[in-house]
Amino acid sequence: MEKLDLDKQESEFLNHAINHWEKEGLIDKAVAQTLRQSYDIKGFDWMRLAKYSFWIALICGGISFGWFIIDDAFINYIKKLYYTPNIVIAIISAVAAVGLFLWERRLKRISPEKVFSNEAVTFMAVLFTALCIAYLGKTFDNGSGHFSLLFLVSVFVYGILAWNMASQMIWLFALISLGSWFGSETGYQTHWGYYFLGMNYPLRFVLFGGVIVTAGAILKSKTWFKQFADITYITGLLYLFLSLWFLSFFGNYANFDQWWPVKQITLFYWGIIAAAFFGGFLFYGLKNNDVIAREFGITFLIILIYTKYFEYFWSNTNKPLFFAILAVSFWFIGRRAEKIWNVRSAKREK
Repeated sequence: MEKLDLDKQESEFLNHAINHWEKEGLIDKAVAQTLRQSYDIKGFDWMRLAKYSFWIALICGGISFGWFIIDDAFINYIKKLYYTPNIVIAIISAVAAVGLFLWERRLKRISPEKVFSNEAVTFMAVLFTALCIAYLGKTFDNGSGHFSLLFLVSVFVYGILAWNMASQMIWLFALISLGSWFGSETGYQTHWGYYFLGMNYPLRFVLFGGVIVTAGAILKSKTWFKQFADITYITGLLYLFLSLWFLSFFGNYANFDQWWPVKQITLFYWGIIAAAFFGGFLFYGLKNNDVIAREFGITFLIILIYTKYFEYFWSNTNKPLFFAILAVSFWFIGRRAEKIWNVRSAKREK
């Protein structure tokens, strides 16, 4: 019999399940022993290596793409070599994007197990789509500086592609483009002033994140939206929580020169508001068994607490004492986490 090749985490889970079945009398000792001998622990987690390798490749590809877009010297050099008009680059990019999307669809059909390879092709297709839109914008640019329209076009393009290809990655890019459109459009409407309706950027994105989370919750019951519900929820919470975190120490100041002389203690109410949001989501997650809300709530609550600790006590506290308090606090958190983990493990074994 060919044995299963499992990583350590998977083998521990399966071993725990077999022990539970044996203890409850669902299987006898002989069957339990046979099951335990039916798998081996991997000597090296090649799947994790593949995942991380593709992630690094995608990040490097994104950096390369971004550099290509913003580096005018490099673009001018390419133009001098080939004298390629913007519209031609846009068309070539569109053809490349279509070809990559069709290739990715074929790969999913013939090799669905190659998850990371397929996602890498999708990522490349998305980059070429962005390149196409960017150069179309350059082609038809009238000097107005209203480039937020390009982000809006990207939202619809990525949204349609995500829906047709059932791709969460493309949907994520649609949500990122939507946030980019919102930020750049509010900036354009104020002629790139500091405030939009009296709000700086973090405060604007608190509202934006709230809208995304609310819209995701409303659409969650729709059949066509279920595959995008979690990624929308997570992205909306990222917009919301990161903006609240920034507000906790920047407040509603949009000018660095105005914010710098302000004492952080005078902005304490923003920290209270952020803590209330984070704690509220933590409570909601615990009460409703919402893992995403619970993890976001506890993570950002801890980040906020330590941020405030550094803000209020770094300058006025003896440094050995400062780090000693940090060490004790992390030791306390670790002990509590360990205790909770042990209690849950004991419950599972009963």
